[in-house]
Amino acid sequence: MSVTIEPIKPLVGGKVTVDKAHLTDPDVIAAIRGALEERGVLVFPEINVTDEEQLALTDALGSRANYNSRVPGSDVSAKDVYKITLDRAVNNEPDYVLGTFFWHVDGVTMDQPLPKGTLLSARKLSDQGGSTEFANLYAAYDKLSDAEKAQYEDVKVIHTVEASVRPVFGHPTQERIDRWRSIAHAMEQPLVWTHENGRKSLLIGTHADGVVGMPNPHGRALLWRLQQWAAQPDFVYTHDWKVGDLVLWDNQGLMHRVVPYTDTGRVMHRTTLAGLEKPGHVAPEGSYEKLLEVG
Repeated sequence: MSVTIEPIKPLVGGKVTVDKAHLTDPDVIAAIRGALEERGVLVFPEINVTDEEQLALTDALGSRANYNSRVPGSDVSAKDVYKITLDRAVNNEPDYVLGTFFWHVDGVTMDQPLPKGTLLSARKLSDQGGSTEFANLYAAYDKLSDAEKAQYEDVKVIHTVEASVRPVFGHPTQERIDRWRSIAHAMEQPLVWTHENGRKSLLIGTHADGVVGMPNPHGRALLWRLQQWAAQPDFVYTHDWKVGDLVLWDNQGLMHRVVPYTDTGRVMHRTTLAGLEKPGHVAPEGSYEKLLEVG
């Protein structure tokens, strides 16, 4: 075996040691897939992949997905590689990137299967901030009491892009809201996601805007409490980046956020593994508006 994978913390994280020349060898890919299932997030320290090598690894792990054309400010000419930066010369709408300062799961407000995994490589770093935190939503579910698991089993949650960027924009213009709604949906998702392999995880994040059938203050209070529960230190791995690091995580079972930074020079390159599982559906017409009226 040309790869070794060591646990970083008891419940989350793994460090991968592998020669870059063997990164896509079949035995290495099999080991990475198994470790991703068990550890949730994998770190390849200072492996210094090029875009071509990162895409090759993405393809070896599964089918790639391209959301660039649907992300405000993205460079659609960079096929299948999304450049995450606050530099307006690279991303003409960097304010969207500020939403990543808050806990989220990628793709949860799109009417399609959730991305299975995300690969992120560090090209340039900020002087301060910029670490990425990963919270294991499988572990967060597993550690709930039996009574809580029963209580949450059939709960449905409305997720919206408005909620995910509300902390950034406060009271956005109607034009901006209309643009968001043109690329995303109000989605009804299960609070407890039972995956096809039988594992269960919470499905939460800042984009979780309310609970179906529950008064708005009560629903949002529940969602905030669960987010705080899932973000406790035992469930979280914080990665302090070095240039050349590559990180791969299970987007369907972890939420993540970046520690705030202001340096426009920070540049990360993201590729995405397509998923096959779609836990929810577009919220019925008027249900989101009704949810807001209840509060």
